Amino acid sequence: MLVDTAGRLQTKTNLMEELKKMRRVIERETGAPPAETLLVLDGTTGQNALSQAKLFNEATQLTGVIVTKLDSTSKGGVLVGIVDQLTVPIKYIGLGESADALQPFDPDEFTKALFAPAA
Repeated sequence: MLVDTAGRLQTKTNLMEELKKMRRVIERETGAPPAETLLVLDGTTGQNALSQAKLFNEATQLTGVIVTKLDSTSKGGVLVGIVDQLTVPIKYIGLGESADALQPFDPDEFTKALFAPAA
């Protein structure tokens, strides 16, 4: 089962409570936690992404993060904070709009790109 909660803002308490309830219902009906709970973040949101990740992790116990729009001017440095503070792995990154633009996250390549001099 795939549950898409697009547009759900972490600042809306009622919506976050509904998300918690979805997880409880899944666990009750299946007898197990969801196999994956992934948060998709826009790489251009900066430090707000860390706030989003913290609150969504509290509500749903994330198993990973996907970050999109790393092909823009954003370098996604906030991902370091997410991994460090939440110990949640980055699973995929989006480097464009085509289907093959979603790629498995490679920490070595990301680190090199993060500290590369600006072009």
